[in-house]
Amino acid sequence: MVSPAAVVRTLIIAAFAALLAFAPASAQQVVTVTTTVTWTYDTGADADDAGVIDESAALLADEELAGGGLAEDADLGATRRYAPSATLATLGQAKARFGPFAVVDGATIRMAGDVTSATPRQFAAMLAAFPGLKRLEMIDCPGSLDEEANLILARAIRRAGLETIVPSGGSVRSGAVELWLAGAVRRAAPDAEFGVHSWADEYGREANDYPADDPVHAEYLAYYREMGMDEAKARAFYALTNATPFDDVRYLTRADMARFVTLN
Repeated sequence: MVSPAAVVRTLIIAAFAALLAFAPASAQQVVTVTTTVTWTYDTGADADDAGVIDESAALLADEELAGGGLAEDADLGATRRYAPSATLATLGQAKARFGPFAVVDGATIRMAGDVTSATPRQFAAMLAAFPGLKRLEMIDCPGSLDEEANLILARAIRRAGLETIVPSGGSVRSGAVELWLAGAVRRAAPDAEFGVHSWADEYGREANDYPADDPVHAEYLAYYREMGMDEAKARAFYALTNATPFDDVRYLTRADMARFVTLN
């Protein structure tokens, strides 16, 4: 026999079910789920030791390269070691601007900012508008957001026969070092700053996560040879850059860079 209390509970539940069934659609609650994806970088700790670039090749013997050892590591992870000098605090008046480039007179460009996929086109437009340009002063150049575009731009700088200069207080880092290397004539002040580190692909894998015979390495080595390094110096410089993880930076001096390429 069913108790009166049970009958009452059944009727209450049925009434609630009926109300929910005929409730207007506008009264229904909508829940939105947002997913945030964060990239992390693999340190390559599990990579096969036999398949990575030999970091010992980063330091050539003194009989191969003149001069002493490289500058000590400093301020790992910093954007740059020091603030730009007062004279470089601003780019000043410019005749025209093309992305990170500012044309300051008929012969001189100043560069500050990253290279993006649009930068090679901006550079080409600048040369078309100002065909007498001769010098590229690199003021504060953090690097590249598009490595393929960076190498295209570097080769365009070389074809244009531009002189690349890092003035006193100037800083070039990461992919911007490749741009400086592209100069038909290269100059750098004694306090010029060169920051290097390993490249990383879109999956967070760094140079030393790839086997030593992977074609990706050949592209960089070929570029360094194209810019005037012999085979030994190209391999040494490439290994030196890749000895520092992507999230860090190793600072080199003008004297350090002179061990790998000719400066004027």
